[in-house]
Amino acid sequence: MLFPKNFLWGAAASAPQTEGHSSTNGKSPSIWDKWFELAPDKFYQHQGPENTSDVYDLYLEDVENMAKLGLNSYRTSIAWTRLMPDGVHVNPEAVTFYRQYFQALRDHGIEPIINLFHFDLPWWLMAKGGWESRQSVTKFADYAQVAFEQFGDLVQRWVTFNEPLVQVKAGYLYGFHYPAVVNFRKAVQVGYHMLLAHTLAVQAFREIAIPNGTIGIILDVTPVYAKTTAPADLQAQQAADLLNIRSFLDPVVLGQVPDQLLELLATNELTPTTLSGDGAAIAENTVDFIGLNYYRPKRVQAPKKPATPAQMPNELYEDYEWPDRRINQYRGWEIYPEALYDVALMMRDEYGNIPWFVSENGMGVADEARFKDASGHINDQYRIDFMKEHLTYLHKGIAAGSNCFGYHVWTFVDCWSWLNGYHNRYGLYSVDLDNHYQRQVKQSGLWFKELIANNGFE
Repeated sequence: MLFPKNFLWGAAASAPQTEGHSSTNGKSPSIWDKWFELAPDKFYQHQGPENTSDVYDLYLEDVENMAKLGLNSYRTSIAWTRLMPDGVHVNPEAVTFYRQYFQALRDHGIEPIINLFHFDLPWWLMAKGGWESRQSVTKFADYAQVAFEQFGDLVQRWVTFNEPLVQVKAGYLYGFHYPAVVNFRKAVQVGYHMLLAHTLAVQAFREIAIPNGTIGIILDVTPVYAKTTAPADLQAQQAADLLNIRSFLDPVVLGQVPDQLLELLATNELTPTTLSGDGAAIAENTVDFIGLNYYRPKRVQAPKKPATPAQMPNELYEDYEWPDRRINQYRGWEIYPEALYDVALMMRDEYGNIPWFVSENGMGVADEARFKDASGHINDQYRIDFMKEHLTYLHKGIAAGSNCFGYHVWTFVDCWSWLNGYHNRYGLYSVDLDNHYQRQVKQSGLWFKELIANNGFE
């Protein structure tokens, strides 16, 4: 099973989950730093964002390890709070750090794919209303322009956001992330502002015209499957699809918000506040490529208590547990690799076969140290099997003509996972938090090396 020539094999990570040095080296607080300060009991074993995996100090070791495995690409993010601590002035130490980091990747034959935002909103902007405020749109565009200017000679492939809808849902619908608001109307407005922030960042990118530069966005894709073909279940499926996938995918690729979504929002009194010119900007600043993070499908059924106007999404659709599902018991997530084939065909048939890649796919497991073998490696065969299954269906989609150019595993070294800390581990390399963040390759990392060397597997 061979993949296309020049296929991107790599891994994904983020600044707030790996860098550490969260309150030093000129960096200002993000919402995560401040939330940990205000409510440390919310965080698993009081593991906060201060140190994480210390990539700030150990990035060169990590890059050398990437090269040993043969990675040809790596996605991480810039911390807005590190590069522009007050939103106005540039932190020269951050510029030096990121330039050295990105240059090290290039020197080792690894293409840096750099993301501007991975959930780490600056606290100074949160204090002004955060993504609820229209001001956030222009502030993000200003930051994006600075990043392009400072690192455009080292980075050709950029992305604006990682999973903006996760920020919307976790922060403004379900109370999982700061500011833990539960308000459907605010969630829609926040999502709209993030879409506009993306749009203006793309506009700034076009104006700077980085040689050979391309820009995209990373979206979480949870393919929606209806419980039955009954009209009420199919209506629920459509609502879930519009809100969870097409709300961002359509405007960033096709240049317009779907009419059906506009109707759904209007019917439920959720239409966001807009300004003239917004629609034209969205239409004129579509992306060059898409990254899709896939972990699990979304299965829905008609709501038991529908309401109009809906106060929460579960009045439009409800989650449904498929009786034949397989579950990752550590996350409670369904394992359904077949969906990657469906995603591949969706991109081929509904989005002009735009270039896209699997920007995250992985498996979180707790207490992995118990799986150490005689050689000292964690024998994470479950992760190898997980990747094999998903790659099999991805390959099927590519064979059917879908324009997928890469696969990135989440993640390279074990990382800090928001409120879950280091409870579940995802890395190809383990991180020993009690022993100077020592790295050790897992069996999955050794398997990934063979995968890359062969550009596929039997």
